[in-house]
Amino acid sequence: MNFSVLASQKPRWLQIIVAGVIAAATLGVYWQVRGHELVNFDDPKYVTENPIVQKGLTIEGAKWAFTTRHASNWFPLTWLSLMLDCEISDDWAGMCHTTNLLLHVANALLLFYFLIRTTGLLWPAAFASALFALHPLHVESVAWVTERKDVLSTFFWLMTMLAYARYARRPTISRYAIVLILFAFGLMSKPMLVTLPFVLLLLDYWPLGRLPFSMPHKRLQKPSRASGRKGRAKKDKHKEQTSLILILEKVPLFIMSAASCIVTLWVQRGVEVPARVLSIHSRLSNAMISYVVYLYKMVWPVRLAAFYPHAKTWPALQVAGAGLLLLMVTTLMIQSYRKGYTIVGWLWYLGTLVPVIGLVQVGVQSYADRYTYVPLIGIFIVIAWTAADFVKDRVYRKIAVSVLATVILAALGVCTQIQAGYWRNNVALYEHALKVTADNHVAHNNLGVVLREQGKTAEALKHFEAAVKVFPMYIDAVVNLAAGLLGEGRGQEAIFYCEAFLQKGRGNCLLHNNYANALKAAGRIDEAIRQYYKALEFDKNAWQVHCNLGMIMAARGKIDKALKHFQAAAKVNPNHPAVRKGLEELLKIQRQSNQKN
Repeated sequence: MNFSVLASQKPRWLQIIVAGVIAAATLGVYWQVRGHELVNFDDPKYVTENPIVQKGLTIEGAKWAFTTRHASNWFPLTWLSLMLDCEISDDWAGMCHTTNLLLHVANALLLFYFLIRTTGLLWPAAFASALFALHPLHVESVAWVTERKDVLSTFFWLMTMLAYARYARRPTISRYAIVLILFAFGLMSKPMLVTLPFVLLLLDYWPLGRLPFSMPHKRLQKPSRASGRKGRAKKDKHKEQTSLILILEKVPLFIMSAASCIVTLWVQRGVEVPARVLSIHSRLSNAMISYVVYLYKMVWPVRLAAFYPHAKTWPALQVAGAGLLLLMVTTLMIQSYRKGYTIVGWLWYLGTLVPVIGLVQVGVQSYADRYTYVPLIGIFIVIAWTAADFVKDRVYRKIAVSVLATVILAALGVCTQIQAGYWRNNVALYEHALKVTADNHVAHNNLGVVLREQGKTAEALKHFEAAVKVFPMYIDAVVNLAAGLLGEGRGQEAIFYCEAFLQKGRGNCLLHNNYANALKAAGRIDEAIRQYYKALEFDKNAWQVHCNLGMIMAARGKIDKALKHFQAAAKVNPNHPAVRKGLEELLKIQRQSNQKN
């Protein structure tokens, strides 16, 4: 199929105008994010509390990006892009948000270009791309700096598709090498691209038409029964050979995907939710529900939140209904396979969600808006091309569909602008999440952290307590609650919450440190020392713990041990007043002791 001919069916100037309108509309809707703050929902580990990223592009930073397991992922290009933002501007929030926005605009335009390049249909391509650009479900990927990995990896996803379409027109080694390189860049931005080789196989069917059965074949007049049998046998053999070649050419891509999966599983060791906490049955049930929830939110994008708590169990009737709906839609799409876009778009949606549908659970979310960023492209294609088929050459249908499409896009733009506004700061984000979700322990905890930083300790404690009440094994909330209670002089309550957690779960450095602080305040010094050392088992470089141990050892007259701990703290945080003062005093005592001896 000659894609260059298809692409030239519409005037180039019209394509440029349409692309400009899509870009302008996207910028207009999202422009506000440039002034948004960074939120405390993972942004600290990516930027605000990440000194390596804050230093900008350095050789040390590049080495770290390719070797670190920080944030329980391996995406060196994402780290490098954040470093570049910090290198360019001291306004980290503004620069990072701007880059996210520009990448989203670029993604919308790349999708538009790919669709018009491979199908030659301007208006369906424009509508699908505009849906992608303006849908509220994509706000999380754009307005949240942590999701740089989402918009950056999708950029390389779409670039890979374009390179593959170019390769499909005229297969050469050099063009195939470009596909491999772009795909590798995508995997190094986010491992969700592991499903892309499967999508490329779908694209071979539609719109690229590379498979023998992509389009209905014309019937040939058969001069005789014998020659007919010979012709059919030759055609069948050609089909088999072509299909095999198309599969074999994806083998290097599948190998790269497998390698990415192995690396991802390795770096996520210890953070994935074990089967004893969330059963396979619960995961499968949640997966089916999530597929339907995403479709519902695509049609009716209301009550969107930064975090949706995991239900753990779903009513059997709801799960059965979701499964039946998915089966019915799949059957319908298979029956209409000759249209191409229906089965491709639907399988795109089902397949690209597999890595994030919760079968391998990382985190305690039930589903997340950001997971729809790539998968919904398949559904948008189905909608846009179905509308184009409905219109055909009937003028009144064209007018009706054009008006309806304009109204839909305008409504989505307004909803997106409102939803993006909730990401302007922490308080707005979590207060909105608490309004639209129930028992949201993450929103309670994160809002509590913000309120505590603002000096509103009493309000913060209420949110920490609410988080622990909803999810007693939520370690972040227990850590924050213990610290808050201790700060209010309620050490015994802090001890109670820490011990209640440790009876059922495994602690971390901060939990054991706060537990030790509470024990120390209660005068149980020996127990506190044991807990401080347990904290160091989780993080041997925790300067706060070393500082706390140093003060206890100094109070007990064990100067050498105290000095050792303060020196360890100084290696990590030499400018902290408590560390600097403690180290100076101990060195002074040591010098005086040496002079006496």
